[in-house]
Amino acid sequence: MASGNGAHVVHKLLSDSIPDYSLYSYNPYWTFIPPVLPFLFKEICNPGIVHSTPDHGFLFARKCHTLVVTFHNYVLDSYMANFSSLAQNIHYRTDLRYFTRKALERASAVTAVSHFTANLVKNDLNFTRDIQVIYNGIDTERFIPAPLTQNKGKRLKVLFSGNLTRRKGANLLPGIADRLSENIQILYTSGLRTSHSLPEHPQLKNIGCISYHDMPKAYQEADILLFPSIREGFGLAAAEAMACGLPVVATNCSSLPELIIDGKGGYLCEPGDVDSFAEAIENLAKSPAMRKEMGQFNRERAEMFFSLDRMVLEYKQLFENLAS
Repeated sequence: MASGNGAHVVHKLLSDSIPDYSLYSYNPYWTFIPPVLPFLFKEICNPGIVHSTPDHGFLFARKCHTLVVTFHNYVLDSYMANFSSLAQNIHYRTDLRYFTRKALERASAVTAVSHFTANLVKNDLNFTRDIQVIYNGIDTERFIPAPLTQNKGKRLKVLFSGNLTRRKGANLLPGIADRLSENIQILYTSGLRTSHSLPEHPQLKNIGCISYHDMPKAYQEADILLFPSIREGFGLAAAEAMACGLPVVATNCSSLPELIIDGKGGYLCEPGDVDSFAEAIENLAKSPAMRKEMGQFNRERAEMFFSLDRMVLEYKQLFENLAS
């Protein structure tokens, strides 16, 4: 599968945890010429099961292979047209939709990382077969709350983690920052696929591209996660922040309500409502006790529903059932 995205992180965790599960990565630029993809791994011995994403998954499966397709996100529906470029919309409506349908026709099993994503695939593509929901897993031994003795400084730190795209809600950050008190600072990453910065603002700070290895530290140094995305197949950053004991201010849409319980683990705001995002952050900024309580709730929820062990077990059971 292509590298440089959250799905690749999840499949890497599976390859590290399941014997005989090998991850073969390729540069995402190869997807511009899909017919080349099968030849990238022509020398690999024939696997019994091929596990891939739906965009180009069927290109890697031969007749003797069992294909498992996992939807980590879905962007082919008409709603996403407002948040995509002209080139992206053409890609989504033509070749990507065709490749996705071919993958579904070929797949022996289909999974999705949230109920929202599974239902969206069924409704948009009129897919009638079962889609098994397997939530992504977080390594709760690495993603842990900050030590109680850690000093986070005088300014309250709000972390935005993701690519600087409209889909992630990065365009809302300046407006949210305008509405925050001076003692609150938004730290934002440049993501895996974007390298530019947002316009200069005294309460916005670009902390660059953070590697997956260093992400636990980034969460531990923050007080709140801001996640204004308008479309998430799962919401890996939200689950990681929850495991690190952070309250989360996120959008009340797509899969995010499956992760964040409004009023208990943070706040869910309507898409694009900068006033609501700012108000939620201000409420949390004024109450360290509330931040601690919500963070503890999120940590427990991450351990219960979004652990790495649980995800690995469910995929192992799926693969074993298909192999038998």
